[in-house]
Amino acid sequence: MIKSFWKKKRFWQICSGIVLTGCVIVFVACYSYIRGLDVSKLNQPLPESTLVLDKYGKPASQLSASKIEPVQFSQLPKVLTDAVVAVEDKRFYEHTGIDMRSIFRAVARDVLRGSYSEGASTITQQLARNLFLNADKTLGRKLREAAYAIKIDTTYSKNEILELYLNSIYFGEGSWGVQGAARTYFNKDVKDLTLPEAAVLAALPKAPSRYSPFQDEGQALKRRNTVLVLMRDEGKITAQDYEKAKSSPLGVVKSDKGNDLKGRYPAYVDAVINEAVHEYGFTEEQLLTGGLRITTELDPLVQNAVADVFKDESLFPESKTDQLIQSGAAIVDQRTGGIRALAGGRGEGVFRGFSRATQLKRQPGSSFKPIVVYGPALDSGYKPSSILFDGPLNIEGYQPQDWDHRTRGQVTMQEAVVSSWNVPAVWLLHEIGIDRGLQFAKSLGITLPAQDRQLGIALGGLSEGVSPLQMAQAFSAFAAKGVLHPAHTITKIETSSGHLLVGASPKGTPVMQPETAYAMTTMLQVAVAQGTGKNAAMNRPVAGKSGTTQLPQTKEFEGLSSGSAKDAWFVGYTPELTAAVWVGYDRTDKEHYLTTSGGAVPAVLFREMMSRALAQAPIVPFDMPIVGAGTLTTEESNSTDFSNVIDEVVKREHGHGKGKKR
Repeated sequence: MIKSFWKKKRFWQICSGIVLTGCVIVFVACYSYIRGLDVSKLNQPLPESTLVLDKYGKPASQLSASKIEPVQFSQLPKVLTDAVVAVEDKRFYEHTGIDMRSIFRAVARDVLRGSYSEGASTITQQLARNLFLNADKTLGRKLREAAYAIKIDTTYSKNEILELYLNSIYFGEGSWGVQGAARTYFNKDVKDLTLPEAAVLAALPKAPSRYSPFQDEGQALKRRNTVLVLMRDEGKITAQDYEKAKSSPLGVVKSDKGNDLKGRYPAYVDAVINEAVHEYGFTEEQLLTGGLRITTELDPLVQNAVADVFKDESLFPESKTDQLIQSGAAIVDQRTGGIRALAGGRGEGVFRGFSRATQLKRQPGSSFKPIVVYGPALDSGYKPSSILFDGPLNIEGYQPQDWDHRTRGQVTMQEAVVSSWNVPAVWLLHEIGIDRGLQFAKSLGITLPAQDRQLGIALGGLSEGVSPLQMAQAFSAFAAKGVLHPAHTITKIETSSGHLLVGASPKGTPVMQPETAYAMTTMLQVAVAQGTGKNAAMNRPVAGKSGTTQLPQTKEFEGLSSGSAKDAWFVGYTPELTAAVWVGYDRTDKEHYLTTSGGAVPAVLFREMMSRALAQAPIVPFDMPIVGAGTLTTEESNSTDFSNVIDEVVKREHGHGKGKKR
């Protein structure tokens, strides 16, 4: 028994020795690793500008200022440093670079939620991550971040760390460093900031786009007041100071810092950032601070043509005094999917602002018919000469009407497209099946929610709507002989030294028969030459479709003329480019809506943009060889006289049958 006792004691002594030795080895290894870390970069903390290059490799825009004006800690007002510490890292002056108490709390939360979060990072850790690490959420990166934070904390004083942090972080609206932020938002030096102004700046680093007072005053005010509450609770300000600051307005003032590249092409640059984040895994901070070179599909000639058109007030209807009639546009090269230009809206564009080219969701009206009705019908065997029903229609209570409140009994598909009749489109969608229409739309990049499985989609009646970029991408497949090239802005991303990080080469996907695309193009050319899209006609081949959406059938809009509309669209293409244009009010009500004349505006804008963008391009026909009875010849499709084209096509096709689907 005694021998057994000594054996057990010996066993635990050995185990304890092993554990102790292991701990010593780990400690020595960690100490050596941390000691060997190089944090000298902190002596030059200013981020390098990232450049956005156009399709020719020339600088088009700059994502960050090329130079930050640093400020000494002594120039930082105490209300600012107190605000930043209160909101970002309240135990900043107590921990050693990492806050174990916060880490344990964060781990406990993650265990309860069953997910991994980014919480518990101190100011020192954020500084380390911004300058030395990427933003991936892995345990290895978090451990390296902690090691760097400890090394920084042992190398620099707390005030030096805070100075480095405030001089290097991004505050939104293209402003780097706290001095630049003070001038951007308040047009003053940082040393002159008041308590409420300091709280506004302290609120920004967590989410600069979301909390920018230039983007959303309500969110900015709410976040500022949250910072003030934390300062009060931490004893940094008195209750009286809190109440006075809380009742103060934001007081922001726009200022122009005069950077030639900064702020150029805001809608396009925002799309580039979103694509880099969502498609390639970059963080916004990496894009704005990494000194990257992002080569894009931007064509300055096309983009400037779009910008000039959007600045021309004479091309738009007169707006109400309290709200501007807005518009959004996207132009895509159908041969590659490269986005050549974007217009996020009328008026002054802002960095990371709302884009009516990419973020807008509105019902597309009749411009959706080729996507969900006529495209899938042609691909299923129908022809431009196929006879469609145009009479009184009631399908399970749904009773569409043509815009002239008349019926013609029967019309060809070509006639239905040219005159944008509604009843034939709904009847045809019912014939081919809603699921076939939904599937075809999905193949063109537009996935509709379950509630849109109804016949109203034939007329563009969608629950959520679509953006101009989605519409341009969808129509580009018709222009590209049935091949869909995903719309994209980025071709490659490199470091400033030329190391390739991303080489984008999206592949085209056949989504319909070439004959389908050819037939659609011929019909849409006639629609422009003779039909509802005639305002888009120019001195070169054009195919396209207009669309308007009615005002909601509610009491608010009773008594308004039948010609009033909520949204107006034109989507079309030339042999070189595909474009979609939307026009309407951001907030539609009984005082803000489009009139009959406003419905023609998108086609006019399309014509003006394309005419200017292609002014130096030779006029070429659509490449449309004779491929079958359902298609016009190249000579016919590009003729400026369409008076006999429909009759000739109908005669030719009726020689092969009765015009019904095969």
